[in-house]
Amino acid sequence: MKLSEWARKRGITYKTAWRWVKEGKMPVPFEITPSGTILVHEPEAPKAGIVALYARVSSSDQKADLERQVVRLLEFANAQGLSVGKTVKEIGSGLNGKRRELIKLLSDPNVTTIVVEHRDRLTPVGFEFLEAALRAQGRRVLVVEEEEKENADDLVRDMTEVLTSLAARWYGKRSARRRAKRALEALQREDP
Repeated sequence: MKLSEWARKRGITYKTAWRWVKEGKMPVPFEITPSGTILVHEPEAPKAGIVALYARVSSSDQKADLERQVVRLLEFANAQGLSVGKTVKEIGSGLNGKRRELIKLLSDPNVTTIVVEHRDRLTPVGFEFLEAALRAQGRRVLVVEEEEKENADDLVRDMTEVLTSLAARWYGKRSARRRAKRALEALQREDP
C-alpha cells in the first residue's frame, strides 16, 4: 500500500511517515519505486480482532515523546507479527479517569489486543484489574517493557502507586508522581 494510506490507517501524518522513511526509522518494510512512490509492505492482518497501539504522555510539553512512543510500539507489534489496525495517542494525566480516547478504546469490542509501552501508560494504579477484565472478554494487553525483577520491585511499585494516588488527591494530579518519588527516596535514605 502507499505510504499515505499506511499513515492514515495508523493515525499518523504523512509528513511524519515520510520523515521516518528518510531517517531510516520506518517500523515496517518498504520500498521506493523508480517513480519515487513509497510502498509499505505490512505483515498479514490477524484473522480476528483489531490490534491497537495506545501511547500517552502527561503534558503537551511531551508531544515529541508521543511520536517516539508510537514508533517503538509499531516496531514491537511488527516484531510480534501483529498487524496494527488502530493507533490512539492521548495527552493527559494517568490518574485522570476521564481520558476519552482510552475509554473509547476499552469500550470497542473489536479491539482484541492493546499494545502499550509501560503499564503506567495505560493506568498507574490497578493495572492488574484492567488486564483481568479484558482477559475475561477474550482480549489482552501487551506491555512492551515489562519489568523483569519480581518481588522487591513489586513492593516498590505498589508503594509508588499508593503514594502517587494519595499525593494526587492531596497535592494535585500534575505533581503527584514527582512527590511520590521524592517520598520514596526519603524513605530509602532513612533506612539503616
